Amino acid sequence: MKAVILAAGEGMRCRPLTYTRSKVMLPIANKPTMEYVVQALHDNGITDIVIVVGYAKERAMSYFGNGHDFGVHIDYVEQDQQLGTAHAIKLVEGLVADEFLVLNGDNLVSEKTVADMLKNYSEGSGGTSILTVHKQDTTGYAVVVGSGGRVEKIVEDRKVKNIHNVNTGLYIFDQKIFDAIDETLQSDVGEFGITHSIQQMIDAGNEVCSYRTDSTWMDVVHSWDLLGVNSRILDDVYESIDGRIEGTIGDRADKIVVSDGSVVRAGSHITGPVVIGRDCEIGPNVVIAPSTSIGDNVTIEPFTYIRNSVILDDVYIGSHSTIRNSIIGENNRIDSHFITASGRNLLIELGGILHHADELGSVIGDGNVIGCDVSTDPGTLIGTECRIGTGAVIRGKIPNRAVVI
Repeated sequence: MKAVILAAGEGMRCRPLTYTRSKVMLPIANKPTMEYVVQALHDNGITDIVIVVGYAKERAMSYFGNGHDFGVHIDYVEQDQQLGTAHAIKLVEGLVADEFLVLNGDNLVSEKTVADMLKNYSEGSGGTSILTVHKQDTTGYAVVVGSGGRVEKIVEDRKVKNIHNVNTGLYIFDQKIFDAIDETLQSDVGEFGITHSIQQMIDAGNEVCSYRTDSTWMDVVHSWDLLGVNSRILDDVYESIDGRIEGTIGDRADKIVVSDGSVVRAGSHITGPVVIGRDCEIGPNVVIAPSTSIGDNVTIEPFTYIRNSVILDDVYIGSHSTIRNSIIGENNRIDSHFITASGRNLLIELGGILHHADELGSVIGDGNVIGCDVSTDPGTLIGTECRIGTGAVIRGKIPNRAVVI
């Protein structure tokens, strides 16, 4: 069976991180989200993959190439306009035959998740199939209504009383789906979602089946959702100490990864789960607390404390800094005494809509220069290529290329 990964979307709710990368390339435990999807397919023996790319496609195509390094073969199709998932799937019509699997590149799944779908499909009646998960809060998701494994309707973006089966965006289709997509593309719904096509099939009397999984399925809706997903994945990481550690390893030493070429200097202390990438310089006298990912070529100067945060590649963090519940993008230079204040139950405005964050410090885009003695209020979002002067207190949203003095 061939697999199609949908990876064309921008992920506007994940700004400022998606100003410079597509959502599928957001890192979880130092790997792009889509790498977990590719790995899950490979581990199920599915090695022929088509990826539909679009926004910031170059980064994804450069990283995955032809798939050789991941033990798969990858072809690419470009969706040059973001016209929805139905339109994206239509683009692969000439590249798939018989049944094929469809997944979202920005949802984290495991080998077992894909295996659940394949097993249930092989034991079922074939045709169109949907994988669901149980979520108590279905806000923002499509819910699948049905009985006995047969789908009666898919309801988008609103709650249905006592229905908690959420559509994962993981499907198996046969060739009939393309006729349904053709009907969808002739409608005036605006963005052409594949759930519209599936509902058309149901309304026409076609059988659509759903299967529920209790295996891994995690969705990064907002940039700050990376923190929770990153924490859960790090908890599955096993000990791999390749770099040089002069400091001490605290609790949960079996959950610490320090990659080759990295040095943790004397007086530093790491408590897992933590992953540190290649060629990093940590310390001396740095504390890295649980649920933290640090990318490649990161320098963290003495007397800095970091907890439950994601630090991307090529970042410099000055001494005496405190970073909690925050995400720092690539190529940032942050001088000493930088503090990210953290808060709970925050409301953050994106595109004129308020979104909830359970707990957050700050999210900082790529390529910023931040001076000494800068602090950020809880829920601060800093864009890309900003210049922030010494002593500034930052709150709210800072647009790209802003100068703050």
